[in-house]
Amino acid sequence: MKMAYPVVIAKGKSFLIASVPDCEIDTQGESIVDAINMARDAISIWCVGQQDAGRQLPIPSELSKIEHSPEAILTLVDVDIDAYRRKLDNRTVRKNLTVPSWLCEKAEQEGINFSGVLQEALKQKLGY
Repeated sequence: MKMAYPVVIAKGKSFLIASVPDCEIDTQGESIVDAINMARDAISIWCVGQQDAGRQLPIPSELSKIEHSPEAILTLVDVDIDAYRRKLDNRTVRKNLTVPSWLCEKAEQEGINFSGVLQEALKQKLGY
């Protein structure tokens, strides 16, 4: 699902503040480009969380309906929620495991990749 949300970028003390009124979230950046990228990331994270909680995503407001100060920048930031979710779903996570020391030593002597073996075993066990 691709959407474009209005974002208001205003000067803060030492950084730019990017506000997303439709999502009621703020983030910051060191430059306009950074603030836009941070806003895209914040919107995407927020939308995935909303979907996971079973809530509807807000329909992006029209730019003309967004209040902002004259010196602020009003822009649209595009997000691809489905692509962001795929990125999150494919991230790696660290898991600790325990094995007998003799088995660990043998596997290390053989140069076995513990993560690879665990992934293969889990996929086989789960039928993937």
